Amino acid sequence: MSLEIHVPTLPESVADATLIAWHKQVGDTVNKDENLVDLETDKVVLEVPAPGSGVLTEILVDDGSTVKGGDLLAKIDTNVKPAPSTVVKPETTSTEIPLSPAVRRIIFENNLDPALISGTGKGGRITKSDVLDYLASNTSDTTSPATPEPKTAPQPETAPAQKSEPSSNSKPVMSSNGVRSEQRVPMTRLRAKVAERLLQAQQNAAMLTTFNEVNMQSVIDLRKQYQEHFIAKHNVKLGFMSFFIKASIEALKRFPAINASIDGEDIIYHGYYDVGIAVASPRGLIVPVLRDADQLDFAGIEKNIVDFGEKSKAGTLSYEELNGGTFTITNGGIFGSMLSTPILNPPQCAILGMHAITERPVVENGEIVIRPVMYLALSYDHRLVDGRDAVQFLVAIKEGLESPAHLLLNI
Repeated sequence: MSLEIHVPTLPESVADATLIAWHKQVGDTVNKDENLVDLETDKVVLEVPAPGSGVLTEILVDDGSTVKGGDLLAKIDTNVKPAPSTVVKPETTSTEIPLSPAVRRIIFENNLDPALISGTGKGGRITKSDVLDYLASNTSDTTSPATPEPKTAPQPETAPAQKSEPSSNSKPVMSSNGVRSEQRVPMTRLRAKVAERLLQAQQNAAMLTTFNEVNMQSVIDLRKQYQEHFIAKHNVKLGFMSFFIKASIEALKRFPAINASIDGEDIIYHGYYDVGIAVASPRGLIVPVLRDADQLDFAGIEKNIVDFGEKSKAGTLSYEELNGGTFTITNGGIFGSMLSTPILNPPQCAILGMHAITERPVVENGEIVIRPVMYLALSYDHRLVDGRDAVQFLVAIKEGLESPAHLLLNI
């Protein structure tokens, strides 16, 4: 019996997808539910599993092609027995090693054998950094010791498949000052979508940013005091983000316009609080959404954040987890940012920017003391949010963080 492999139904508002890479070739044996091919949309990478076991007899769509929901990709014959083979194919060897979609794509596009790459991840899994380090070390081995390969090598995840094999055209351009290289690669669908939305936010919104600073001493002391008990009971660390989400929700309740959005000439006031959390993933910036965040306790928030982080690294976030949201929080502080002006995430009308915590001199009761201080930034759409509300909203977050008992007691 012949089984057809079709593009699965794509999420709403996603018109098409790009076929990244086949993990099997014609003639290969496939098992039911084994991933055959990866499809990249604007937000997520979709895996297409085999509907049954058999032999892959026909591939109808090549790598890099654009496909739509329901398109025929390949065929599997469940009656054909695989021919006996005394040599294990490289493709079979590579699929024995568990790889995330992002890592699989880099390995495929650079024509690498994962068996040669040492994994430093949990259980020996190969991470993106492992592949990049392997690429850098192999590239440097092909150059003169006096002219090491520069660290500004092109990102492999955006490299097209046709440039994965070594050729004279892919060699660095030599100059009197050493090795200089450049490579033109197309944007990934995610990067192109991010660029489109950022331009949309700047062109279609009256965006302003207001700033404030918050003394984080109370939050830090609370975390130190209860961290061990929190981990013992909930099996997750008590982080800073849960405090910011709780403080933001209380402020959103006081200023509902900041939790609203503009649809044409209408204003939509949302009666729920779906908080987007900006995350840097191997594919670029993504914003998974914490649904009904107001109904979660601190432990529930932290567990969801950990889950988002693991899924973003593995490339397994679903479209539903990335769609929607009424308010967004981004934390540039984890990269060392002291201050920034975050850009709106349309159609939302506000975004909160967190930054690095640094010790600074502050005045308390007429004396100069050293306290851990963070700068906060709130970018907002002035078409909907008045400056007074934006400033008071940020002050409300500041008050909630400097007196976290208010968050715990809901007062």
